[in-house]
Amino acid sequence: MPRIKTVYVCQSCGYVAPKWAGRCPDCKSWNTMMEEQRESSSKSSAKQRTSASLSRDQKPVRLVDVRADGEGEVRMRTGLAELDTVLGGGLVAGSLVLVGGDPGVGKSTLLLTAAERLAQRGAPILYVSGEESVQQVHLRAQRLGLGAPHLHLLSHTDFGHVESAIRSLKPTVVVLDSVQTVYLPQLPNIPGSVTQVREVAHRAMLLAKSTNTAVFLVGHVTKSGELAGPKVLEHFVDTVIHFEGDGRTPLRILRSVKNRFGPAGELGVFEMVDSGLQEVPDASARLLSERVLDAAGTAVVASLEGTRPLLTEVQALVGRAAPGNPARTCVGVDRQRVAMIAAILGKAGLHLHDRDLFVNAAGGVRLEETAADTAILAAIASSLRDQPLDPHTLVFGELGLVGEVRGVGHAQIRLKEAARHGFRRAIVPYTVDEAPPGLELVRVRSVRDLLAAL
Repeated sequence: MPRIKTVYVCQSCGYVAPKWAGRCPDCKSWNTMMEEQRESSSKSSAKQRTSASLSRDQKPVRLVDVRADGEGEVRMRTGLAELDTVLGGGLVAGSLVLVGGDPGVGKSTLLLTAAERLAQRGAPILYVSGEESVQQVHLRAQRLGLGAPHLHLLSHTDFGHVESAIRSLKPTVVVLDSVQTVYLPQLPNIPGSVTQVREVAHRAMLLAKSTNTAVFLVGHVTKSGELAGPKVLEHFVDTVIHFEGDGRTPLRILRSVKNRFGPAGELGVFEMVDSGLQEVPDASARLLSERVLDAAGTAVVASLEGTRPLLTEVQALVGRAAPGNPARTCVGVDRQRVAMIAAILGKAGLHLHDRDLFVNAAGGVRLEETAADTAILAAIASSLRDQPLDPHTLVFGELGLVGEVRGVGHAQIRLKEAARHGFRRAIVPYTVDEAPPGLELVRVRSVRDLLAAL
């Protein structure tokens, strides 16, 4: 008989310690060490993995001899074009996809809709809910107008039962909602603990690869905005998707942060309406639809999310000079990047050291690439001068610490998106030398050139 021992496991990173500590020695998180019971012998765990592992009869094969099932057709269209874009062109058979997001953002609605669209093709689809009963899922499906006959529902938290149902039904796609509620009864740890989440994800991965079934895992998000559970969970899966929404707008952003079968960073846009989630195929037009054209402190940037160009409005508000520490508030943009841009503006003669500064990326979008630097600077300068910019002017480019404007990648894709939406002028880095018909290029080398062009 194996001996049971007590260990303390960090619920954030999975670090194991023999004694309790208020702060995790590995990830430095406070109050995340929880007591768990583990067997000193790993024979039981090894037997479990062996029973669920792939066939031992498999032998190495040459890469050139590998042929995908179905004459190379390894991707399935989910029926939601925005989701397919984020997945890299469709759902890969046998893949493991982790979908995370804040409570109430619409993860279950998104995956239930995708499962119904897939089931309309005649293949069996299994939706497993560990948080709701079958009746509750059915009520939500009625509200969304869903009812494909090949969509199967299961409400259970025992992964052994779920695994048996999958092997019996042989579905094409499985949705496991959520991975924190499902557990393995042979483990002494509570559901949602690091050990349970890791083992469930591992068993789900082996099941997906051995049966060629695509599996969606729904994950909760912590207060800090990260996926709950150990970071090793993200290494198990093939694709990690974040479903984001700030609660102030009905827009929802679907973003891939890891994808073994396509480019990471792809973005999809949805809008939450009374009948559920609605796709927004032209995200640029939707984000610019509420723009105020004659207002000071706004600029439009052509950002690139994965391979998709996106026109986004950057808003800035510069307050009056006041004693004390000035406020610095940033929403959707990097605060450190905004501080650097404010310092560059100060060196160019537009001082902000005693001014309150607020910068926002409208529509709930997060601008993470440096191509938004010149647009942020343009919006701040416009608000400081109280002079609106030309509403048909687009700005993009990276700023260096000495005030130079640096080039960014895929400039032609950005300019084509701007021309498609009626922009007539683009202030761009000096390295850009071509523009679509009808779009005037204003090439700048420095911040002073940029301020003059505005």
